[in-house]
Amino acid sequence: MAKSKKTNNVTAKMYDTLVRPVITEKSMTSSEAGKVTFIVPLEATKAEIKAAVENIFNTKVVKVNTIRNDGKVKRFRGHEGVRSDFKKAVVSLADGQNIDITTGI
Repeated sequence: MAKSKKTNNVTAKMYDTLVRPVITEKSMTSSEAGKVTFIVPLEATKAEIKAAVENIFNTKVVKVNTIRNDGKVKRFRGHEGVRSDFKKAVVSLADGQNIDITTGI
């Protein structure tokens, strides 16, 4: 009896769910501990983020934490503006799993 292969149902929506990885010193340090950080759309849910990471990168996700940041009010040459709001997702991977975000998707 042959084992059935697990099929990845990767959709375009999953690629839209993960906008880009966060590449900072803090996120690179946490990636050594099995946590990867992504910028995601404001309306993305934890279940959508988990499904996208598992299907795109073929990994097992244990937990997803999200952080919503409001845009700052900034002034430039007397004019006031507002930076865009954004949402970050910190994805905890199972033991032995890793994602190399420097290679690209």
